[in-house]
Amino acid sequence: MKVFVVFAHPDIRSYNGSLLKVMTSHLTSQGHEVKVSDLYKEKFKTNVDEDDFLNFEKGSRLKIIDASMDAAAENALTDDVKKAQENLLWADFIIFQFPLWWYSVPAILKGWFDRVFSGGFAYGIPNDDGMGDGILRGKKAMLLTTVGVRGEPYGPRGINGPMTDLLFPITHGTLFFVGLTVYPSFCIYHVDHATQETFERDSIKLMDTLDNIDSIKPIPFRKQTREEYTYPGLVLKEGVETPGARGFELQLTG
Repeated sequence: MKVFVVFAHPDIRSYNGSLLKVMTSHLTSQGHEVKVSDLYKEKFKTNVDEDDFLNFEKGSRLKIIDASMDAAAENALTDDVKKAQENLLWADFIIFQFPLWWYSVPAILKGWFDRVFSGGFAYGIPNDDGMGDGILRGKKAMLLTTVGVRGEPYGPRGINGPMTDLLFPITHGTLFFVGLTVYPSFCIYHVDHATQETFERDSIKLMDTLDNIDSIKPIPFRKQTREEYTYPGLVLKEGVETPGARGFELQLTG
């Protein structure tokens, strides 16, 4: 299996950095090919602007989607974006690794999504029927995130809300949107108080998850179809949902 890890932590000596070393070593030892993009080390540019589109007429009004589609059609995206897109097309399994900051991804990873999941590549392509049907369809993806505090505040009645809800804009609105088959996020809590013992325990659990990824059920997000959603409003039709489902649960199949 070809594994592409998008790593977003500013210090390789961190818990995340140590976990990355163990994970890549294990995957390689199991015969997998692994590529890592260390966004901070690469000083990945986060902001989308006119410099992202090499064929863009500087100073004219910038409409991001239009400029992105035109640049994709003319092979006029910047080299860093094209390299990231090539790695996505190469991979069978993509792991996004990051610490949870302010209930989301670090800004550098958000900028990576903004620039790399561009129009004409990740969406807006021929035979793209919308949510769940982008160019990356069929490829596996998983979020690997760490949290400094205990897990209870992210439980069903926790003050922070369920982790699955917090990550929904990423798992559903970003990864699934471009066609990726999204697996349950691997979340590690209380890392600010981690010991060698807890690190080894978490590492073993992660390696076991990766070794058995094909036996794990992906998150059953609904694809965008006229059988289930109204058009053009894209509202889920009455009676399609699992009985009792509310909120984000409505976007899951039974």
